[in-house]
Amino acid sequence: GLIPAAIIARELDIHYVDTVCISSYTLEHQGELSILKKVTEFKDREDRYLIIDDLVDTGKTGKAVRDMIPGAYFATVYAKPDGRPMVDTFVTEVSQDTWVLFPWDSEITSNFVNPIINKNG
Repeated sequence: GLIPAAIIARELDIHYVDTVCISSYTLEHQGELSILKKVTEFKDREDRYLIIDDLVDTGKTGKAVRDMIPGAYFATVYAKPDGRPMVDTFVTEVSQDTWVLFPWDSEITSNFVNPIINKNG
């Protein structure tokens, strides 16, 4: 959710952004949760935390974040039915079996167009 979080931070004039890193997928297969990075500095001001994610799927990762920062406001771009109860707001609901491919998670394909600065001639 770092890309959506950066956009929201800019629009809301938020200057301090922290990250939580939780892994639950190996490529396309969901596995056990692994907390790779917790919140750097957590004070007793949960009401001042805004959690942004790109997708809430099963809700397992969302629950882990909620356990770390119980009173935070949780927003996501895409919400699947199983994970929807974990978030306070979302932009779009998608079916549980939908695989959402984000530009920052995808490979460059043969349809990729080079930026103008990189074109020859």
